[in-house]
Parts: sequence; C-alpha cells; structure tokens
Amino acid sequence: MTTPTTIRLLIASAGLALALGGSAAAQSPAAPAAPALKASVTVTGDIVTIGDLVENAGPVANVPIFRAPDLGTTGAVTTDRVLDAIRPHQLIGIDTRGLADVIVTRASRAITPRQISARVAQALSGQYGFGAAHNVLVNLDGDVRTLQVEANATGELQVLALSYDPRTTRFDVTFNLPNSTELLRQPVRYTGTAIDTVDTLAVDRPVERGELIAASDLTTLRRPRAESGAAVTDAKAVIGLAARHSLRPGQPLAAGDLMKPEIVARNDTVTIVYQVPGVTLTLRGQAKDAGALGDTISVVNVESKRVVQAVISGPDRVAVGPVSSRLVEDAGALSE
Repeated sequence: MTTPTTIRLLIASAGLALALGGSAAAQSPAAPAAPALKASVTVTGDIVTIGDLVENAGPVANVPIFRAPDLGTTGAVTTDRVLDAIRPHQLIGIDTRGLADVIVTRASRAITPRQISARVAQALSGQYGFGAAHNVLVNLDGDVRTLQVEANATGELQVLALSYDPRTTRFDVTFNLPNSTELLRQPVRYTGTAIDTVDTLAVDRPVERGELIAASDLTTLRRPRAESGAAVTDAKAVIGLAARHSLRPGQPLAAGDLMKPEIVARNDTVTIVYQVPGVTLTLRGQAKDAGALGDTISVVNVESKRVVQAVISGPDRVAVGPVSSRLVEDAGALSE
C-alpha cells in the first residue's frame, strides 16, 4: 500500500533524477565540428598540409600531402585529388561545400627589375669612378623578370661577386639573400651596362629666340657625364634668362644657348644719356643693335647722325661716358 509519504518520496526522487539528468546533459562535451574543404588558401612554405586545405582537420592537420606552387604563383587542385590524398589518413566526412577545386597560392616577396637595377647601382657607387648611386644608369641584359623570394626573406640583396669594365661599361654581378633558402641554394646573376650620368636641364616646349625661361618651362634629362660638356645643371642659373636662339625639347641646355633678356631691340628709339659731375645731357637716338642690360651697342644720334657706342642702362635707355666735345655740341640745347 502506497502511503502519502511514499508518494512524496517518489516525486522528490523523480525531480532529483530530472535535475541530475539535465545537469549531465548540459555538461556533456559538444560534438566536434565537421571537417570542411576551404575554397582558397595561401601557404608560406614549400609544402601543403591537410590543415591548409581542410578546416577542423584535427590530429592530421600537419600532415603534408602536396608540394606548394612556385613562389609568387597560384595553382588549383581538384576536389577529387584533395580527397584522394587525404583518404589514407582516415579523415572522413569532409564537407566539400560543392567546390570543384581549391585555389592554392604561395606567398612571396617580389623584387622588381627596377629594384634589382637600383641594387646594382648601389653596389657600383663609389667604385670604378662612379659617384652617387642615383647617378648610375643601369641597363640589365635580356628580359629580366620579377624575382620572387620567401615572404619572410627581408633585407637587401647581398653581393657575392661584382666586376665592371670601364672601357665597355659592362658589369657582372651575383646576388644572394642570407635569409632566403631559395637564393642561398641558387644565387642570381645579372649582367648589363652601367654608366655615370648627370641630370641636365632642357626645355619641355619649343622656345623662340628672346623668350624668357620660366621654371615651368624646364625639365630634367639624364645624360652620360662624359658627354654632358657645358650642359647647364642649375635651374636657378637659367630661370629669368632668355633664349639666344630657338630651343627645342629633348636637347640639354648649354650656357651658350642663353642670354640676359634683351631690353633694347634693333631700331628701337632710345634715350642717350651723357653724364659727368654737374652735367647731364639727354638726346634721342636709334639702336643699331639689340642688347640686354649692361651690353654695349651702337646707337645713332638722331640729330647729328653720328654713331656712338653706348651701354644699355635700362629699357630703351643707354649711357655714354665722356666723349668728344662734338657730341656735346650735337646735344645743343637739349634738356639737362
């Protein structure tokens, strides 16, 4: 016979069992996530592991199954090949996510042909008569491709061997990179030509005779130092001067191409000034020559038709020093 006390004990026991059961269920470990194929992956080493290609690969994640692509390149591996390679390692139930293949990229550090040329210039600078590296013009032989090294291979290319022939301007250099397994195993060699250059100035538009040169008209041309001759290299010495003759782009400027700006043109009417202590005479003249400030030109005295040599002292103004009394007489009653 079941008594009320017995019923209460049964109910309490059932509640305790439910509580314990619920607590046990809450504390039971979650099922491990299912392994799944990755759509793409980037690797840094020369092998590809199961864990590179499959998420949640568990204990076999570090097992190598493929060689990695070449440095800096990308390849595709079909899903079937991936599953075939993994099958011997007892990883089952892989979710392929409907992928036909997996894209694998090998990470790298790219060293461009321009960077290689700069490194050659740096290696040559201060030797064989070369100056600063930025003035060494390097031309590499052949179709030089970008050099790919390991992504963690930092630092500059190191010179293993270097030779240069000043007569032919040819160089031969071999580089490695101390923390690159690839280059330590097989150093790279480059050949080509190198010359010492200087930056010269040129106009970047046609400039006609007498035109003033502005900073915006100038550009820089790199020329072999041995051929630079009288080429102008200082822009400050050019700006504000005038073209002595027509100038064309692509031609280095020489000092002889430039002159002070002409402020008196041929046949201009000018004021001739004669000045000595206590006396200043001015008379009208006509320039027979063009000239710039400070130039000596021939000027005709309009009244007497005599020709005198005068120094250009300003726009349409020339000065003469002490001359024969005939010139003074020619001045007549002109203004003092």
